[in-house]
Formats: sequence, structure tokens, C-alpha cells
Amino acid sequence: AHNGLSAMIVQSSTETDAQGRSLEFDAIWLSSLTDSTAKGKPDIEAVDFTSRLQTVNEILEVTTKPIIFDGDTGGRIDQFPFMVRTLERLGVSAIIIEDKVGAKRNSLLEESSVHEQDSIIDFCEKLRAGNNSRVTADFKIVARIESLILGKGMEDAWQRAEAYVAAGAGGIMIHSKESSGADVIAFAQRFRPAYPDVPLIAVPSTYPTVQIEELQAAGFNLVIYANHLLRSAYPAMLRTAQRLLKEGRAAGAEEDLISIKNLFKLIPGQ
Repeated sequence: AHNGLSAMIVQSSTETDAQGRSLEFDAIWLSSLTDSTAKGKPDIEAVDFTSRLQTVNEILEVTTKPIIFDGDTGGRIDQFPFMVRTLERLGVSAIIIEDKVGAKRNSLLEESSVHEQDSIIDFCEKLRAGNNSRVTADFKIVARIESLILGKGMEDAWQRAEAYVAAGAGGIMIHSKESSGADVIAFAQRFRPAYPDVPLIAVPSTYPTVQIEELQAAGFNLVIYANHLLRSAYPAMLRTAQRLLKEGRAAGAEEDLISIKNLFKLIPGQ
């Protein structure tokens, strides 16, 4: 989710599968990409932490689901504890930080050469600093491994996973740009037997054809659909804007719109 309205959609969305089981989203992911894009800013930390906290508060007002916060790199080692304490105090459930350093660039950009990975020693120190600053262990700090994104291979990713878990990571996110998802599945199949109690997270933005059941079978506990609500909203709004200009009236666009009556019903208290 990237604002209060999208969080309401996540909160209220339910489905029933082929076996008749009720399905819903377990938590809300607040990504830096969607938070920045929704504000018309690039994903280069142009939206500062204070502004992002405003989005957190918007979401907390309309949902009871846990919030997982995209913390980018978490900043410097001495800055990270302040981020942890602030998020924990607000009621956020977890933060995910990536093992990169330097100027923020989104990991899914094609120019992988602009990304620099943090050293294992320094990133472990950051994890420990964050954990030591928590009020309770209920707040989770998850380590996001960028080795596959940066072309460093499975062994580097595995070495980092072992070190990060030992340093107290409350979970591991393994990130990849590979379109088949084969590399993250292979990682999960190795990780799960070694660490049966450590949460493992997948983000299938670049491998959307992989079924959630396949990821679960490989050992993933959590699948984050990181930016799909915003990506679906933009073309819908663009299509409506273009149609209004082209047709010179609103009638043609009405078929894609929520009615005014239902819009008022959407938000309680009107």
C-alpha cells in the first residue's frame, strides 16, 4: 500500500479459492518505490523519513493489519537505531533493510553497476545495532540480500544469509531480477532445511508467473506483491484522463469509475 485508500483496499480484500478457503492479505508492505512514486518523486530517497512516517500514519488510521516497512539501507549504522525506535513506537511490525551502501538506486534498474553491496561485517553490525535498540523482540528486522541482483551468485548470497541470521536478522528476503524465479527457489530449497524457523521472503516483481504454491513449497513463508496496486492504478487514471480530453465529456469514462454514491460510502463518517 502507498496511502490510506490503497491500505483500505488491502484491508478489505477477500477471495475464496477452489477449495472454498477464504483468502486475504496477511500484512501491508510500504515500499519506498510506491511511496515515492505516489508523491511524484524518484526512488532515490528524495522522500525523507519524516515524509514516509506521514504515510505510515495514514495507513495505520485505516487498517489493523501489520505493516512491514521498506527501510532501504537503513542509513548509517549510528542512524539505524533511531529509525527502528520510531517505527516500533508508531506500531509498525517489521522493517526490511537491504545490504547496499551509497546513493539510493532501485535494485530493479538495469544499471546494476551503480549499486554497491555493503560488507558482511558492517551490515551485521547494523543488524545488531537495530536489534539492541528495540523495546521488544516483537519488532522484526529483516535482512534483504542483494547478491543475486548484483550478479555475485548463490554462494555469496548463502554466506551472507548465514552471517545475517547469526547477527540476529528476524528474517531473510532474497531478491532477484531473474524472470523464471529459479534462483530464488534454489536458494529457498537450501535455506529452509538449514534454518527451519527463520522467515524467508520472496518478492516476485520480476517473476510474476511463479505460483505462490511453488514458492511456499520451496520454503518461502511470505510473498510480497511490492508495487502492484500502484502499477494498476496509474494506467486506469491515465486512461480516464485521456478519454476525458478526447471525448470532451465524462460519460464515456463513467463505465470505469466508482459512482459518486459509492464513493461517499467508501469512507465511513460521510
